[in-house]
Amino acid sequence: MNEYAQNCISSVAASLSTIMGIEPPKDAGAANPAFVNMAERAFAGRKADRVLMYNPDAIAHYIFARYTDLFQPVLSNTSLALPMQSVMPSVTPVCFASMYSGAMPDIHGIKAYVKPVLTVETIFDACIRSGKKPAIVSTKGDSISMIFLERDMDYFLFDNSDEVNIKAKELIQEDKYDIIVVYNGNFDSTMHRCGPEAPESLEALKKNARVFDELCTLVKENWKEHDTVVAFAPDHGCHLIDGGAGSHGLDQVEDMLIPHFYGAFPKA
Repeated sequence: MNEYAQNCISSVAASLSTIMGIEPPKDAGAANPAFVNMAERAFAGRKADRVLMYNPDAIAHYIFARYTDLFQPVLSNTSLALPMQSVMPSVTPVCFASMYSGAMPDIHGIKAYVKPVLTVETIFDACIRSGKKPAIVSTKGDSISMIFLERDMDYFLFDNSDEVNIKAKELIQEDKYDIIVVYNGNFDSTMHRCGPEAPESLEALKKNARVFDELCTLVKENWKEHDTVVAFAPDHGCHLIDGGAGSHGLDQVEDMLIPHFYGAFPKA
């Protein structure tokens, strides 16, 4: 696997564990110092007691570079933007398995586009072990909705991203969960049909940015008593193929280099 960025998406699990003050998943690699330091400065050394992870699928770093203005709603809610390395093969179940277990594919066991339930420890197991309540909000049949099943946590699975986002907003307002993971696959779906930079795909990207902004607004309104970390964190990138469609899964910069955005909202 080529190296495209210093930090890998596998650093997310250990970073969140450190920021929340819990023991990381057993096989997790090192945390991301920039992410951890951002939270420590924002919270004056306190540990975060709320996390919102927003996972839009397939947004490549070159998309951020070429269409930066479309990310303004994301940038306005975050203070750290980092180039991140994905994992191989750069397909959704492999990538999210690494993101939330902290382990590379050879260790967590998903090495192709398959969706078995992970048996290695994940950030969700680490949270449950520490008495925290995690929740996943996703579309039915997508990787996040399947590979993290069979854990003592809540899963909210819907037919489309609009329903996912409505439920995510409700959960933020209820303020019952310590970590909420929200998955939106609309950019990925559109990109596969129309190409990464087609007008339809850029509209999907705009929607992702707008939804993240709406979720962050609700976090600020409803989680005022908590130190909260938020993230806009894609799994892999994408590239144009013959026929004007899009794809991913290769060890090339378009698929492997992605942007992550992290923010921190200290309690009032």
